[in-house]
Amino acid sequence: MTTPNRIKNIAWHALAVDEALTSLDSTTEGLDAREAEHRLATHGLNQLKQAQARPWWQRLLVQFNNILMLVLIMASIASLGLGHTLDAVVIFGVVLIIALIGFIQEGKAEKALESIRQMLSPQAEVLRDRKRQTIPAEELVPGDIVLVESGDRVPADLRLLEARRFRSDEASLTGESTPVDKQTGAVAEDADLGDRSSMAYASTIVVQGNARGLVVETAARTEIGRISEMLRGVEQLKTPLLRQIDRAGQILAFFILAAAVLTGAFGVLVHGQPLVDMFMAAVGLAVAAIPEGMPAIVTIGLALGVQAMARRNAIIRHLPAVETLGSISTIFSDKTGTLTRNEMTAETIWLPEGAIHIEGTGFAPTGSFYWLKDGEPETTALDLDEVHALRHFLKTGVLCNDAELAKEEGRWQIQGDPTEGALVVAAAKAGLDARTLRSNHSRHDAIPFESERKYMATLHEEDGERMLMVKGAPDRLLEMCQRVRVHGQDSELDRELWEERIQELSSRGLRVLALAEKPIHDIHELEDEHAEEGLTLLGLVGLLDPPREEAIESVKECLAAGIRPVMITGDHAVTALAIAKQLGFAHTERAISGREIEAMSDAELEAIILEVDVFARAAPEHKLRLVKAMQARGGICAMTGDGVNDGPALKRADVGVAMGIQGTEAAKEAAEMVLADDNFATIVGAIREGRKVYDNIRKTITFLLPTNGGQGLAIMLAVLAGTTLPVTPLQALWVNMVVAVTLGLALAFEGAEKDIMIRPPRDPDASLLDLFLLWRVVFVSLLLLLGVFGMFGWILHHGGSEMLARTGAVNMLVMGSAAYLINSRFLLRSTLTRAGLFGSRPVWVSIGTIVLLQLGWTYLPFMQVIFASEGLTLGHWGVILISSLAIYLVVELEKRVLRARGVSGYPSAKQGQDQPGLEHS
Repeated sequence: MTTPNRIKNIAWHALAVDEALTSLDSTTEGLDAREAEHRLATHGLNQLKQAQARPWWQRLLVQFNNILMLVLIMASIASLGLGHTLDAVVIFGVVLIIALIGFIQEGKAEKALESIRQMLSPQAEVLRDRKRQTIPAEELVPGDIVLVESGDRVPADLRLLEARRFRSDEASLTGESTPVDKQTGAVAEDADLGDRSSMAYASTIVVQGNARGLVVETAARTEIGRISEMLRGVEQLKTPLLRQIDRAGQILAFFILAAAVLTGAFGVLVHGQPLVDMFMAAVGLAVAAIPEGMPAIVTIGLALGVQAMARRNAIIRHLPAVETLGSISTIFSDKTGTLTRNEMTAETIWLPEGAIHIEGTGFAPTGSFYWLKDGEPETTALDLDEVHALRHFLKTGVLCNDAELAKEEGRWQIQGDPTEGALVVAAAKAGLDARTLRSNHSRHDAIPFESERKYMATLHEEDGERMLMVKGAPDRLLEMCQRVRVHGQDSELDRELWEERIQELSSRGLRVLALAEKPIHDIHELEDEHAEEGLTLLGLVGLLDPPREEAIESVKECLAAGIRPVMITGDHAVTALAIAKQLGFAHTERAISGREIEAMSDAELEAIILEVDVFARAAPEHKLRLVKAMQARGGICAMTGDGVNDGPALKRADVGVAMGIQGTEAAKEAAEMVLADDNFATIVGAIREGRKVYDNIRKTITFLLPTNGGQGLAIMLAVLAGTTLPVTPLQALWVNMVVAVTLGLALAFEGAEKDIMIRPPRDPDASLLDLFLLWRVVFVSLLLLLGVFGMFGWILHHGGSEMLARTGAVNMLVMGSAAYLINSRFLLRSTLTRAGLFGSRPVWVSIGTIVLLQLGWTYLPFMQVIFASEGLTLGHWGVILISSLAIYLVVELEKRVLRARGVSGYPSAKQGQDQPGLEHS
């Protein structure tokens, strides 16, 4: 096979199926791997060109769009106008350095978000080498045969070869909100885009049915590639937290400017100081008090959290989810594959003749069959040739089925739905090959499984007549069956008996399916009414999907953290309760069914939402009502989902969580977070990471503000007292810069505290700077103020020059901040332990770095010229170190007093879970 010559602007919708296949030199069995690789090299990846990122100069200018930065720029310009050139240059230099930090970090964040987009690229089911395979959609090439079904996003432009009840949502292309019915016949060449019913276009969503299609266009040649809707810009990093910080910055700027103006005016009017000197003092107060590096430090903390979550298989699509995760009080979780392994194994088959145990677990087709007597398997394996009902049951399970079993790289794998795969594996254990059965009993039509109807039906030729085969939820099929097959003869169905058998299987934690059939005549296309009456029940199969071991541990962790896990499943209530008990859920006395949810008013559902942890036989549309009910009770909830119908609930939830493996593209688009491993434990890990990120941001802000407060107060008091400034504006800028760039970054890498998952969830409306943190900021600011004035006065008292005294004051401020950095590792816990003092490498690296910077600032000649510093003696350093140690010990004493008073140090939680503490006193 050779790569076909491409015809530009060919009307694929107007070609017959055979003509389209011939044009692309393909067949209904798809391409082989070698030909696909050759075509990929020729046509390139199936990717749309991303919107062009902002130019570097625009990203740099945006860094100055901050009121605190603008104040500093105005101060620089004013200093230049007054002839203080060196001051002006240094002030602007510091502003530029801070802007560069934000510029570099934003560039990294854009790359991180771009890599996340690539991680979320859709998958495609294709036929390659005559086998069904899952490949990244970007590897599709013209000539591939693609299989799509309800909930999928179409990965390329397809000429449909087969379509079964196939409808797609083409709103992204045509603007029409109504789904479009599709078929395989050619249409007029001049048909409008919305009328090309023989095509399925890239980016549209399948809302019903399934289809096979020939890839005719990829990448930029698709219809969606020709328009601009898919060209997106880089996501903005503006989150509620950053908006809160911006607002705080505006308030802070107002008070700082007011304090600077009033202080300068006081110096001129009361003490008769020269206007120029007092203006520079006001500038010094402003630049000293402004925390220039805070926005950049906070952004870095958020970006580190996103990257850490991605490494743990939790992909954050929208950054506000990082903050919200720390507030989650309820996790609504699907059962299959999330709380369980999603490795369905047929364990028990219940025929009218009796119950049969199937040996073996997993996807390997090895194991024998045994009759069950009094709930225990017999010791002698069944002779399958003598149990015709079993072979017929297994054959029906394979034919009414789309899954395939294959051995890849030494491991047995299921291509398709794991539940259907379990039936294929069970048949393989009996020596029934799925491909052989399907080739001998060709399928004429099918009704695909939909959550609304709860069954799948297929039409086959068997022994000269057409047979309708149905597989689905047992309670639904009992409604559709009138008879049961016993020893080859149909007899009246005893519903009560079979309901008891369903109950018995479900009580063991098994997922139950029923199989049924009936002969059907003169029917070529199936309709729902053909399948929903007159069926003959063949039996039941109980499928085991064991809980994940890590999910059991994660449920314990959730309960300790004040987070309620709630299961939402389509399974039988008894099955769901059995699994919930194994997982350790708190409330497993009862389960609410989907029908009960429908019968309840909103008020009734809100009344029981905090008392029930299991919702069984629930359809996707029930999830939205559950989310609303929980939010009405003040809960902050995460909701998992994988289907197209889960979209409304995922959007309504505070954090929508889509499955990355089993989830549809529609679910991923609606969610804030995507699980790369579909594992409940990953959600809990993301919540832990979200709490840690928020903790570290609070610690960083609580650390940075006292440094600015100490400097600002020192300058203000000096002016008010009419004495010499202990720190010049240039020196204050130096302190702000080195403290933010070195010490401030260290806390962003801090690990989670030991009690992070035994606290109640945080109230998302709680103030970032609550009363406790404001107290800490003021308290430490006063300690640093005392240290700065004490060192400045002590050196002057012992005959030192003003230059030497200011050098000592600056080093006292920096070293005191370094000591306080160790305090800040824990807001209330003591750091007077080995782990507290030496448990963070970034803290000591940053302290070592700032010590080297201060030695250079103090002793290097060119630094002495710029900043008016002077070399200190060992005696001076000894006093600085002792004073810094004193600050550290006083803060540890303050922590002990607050702990004794029962202060929590953390924001309160909703729903009466407030922690006692200073913020409530």
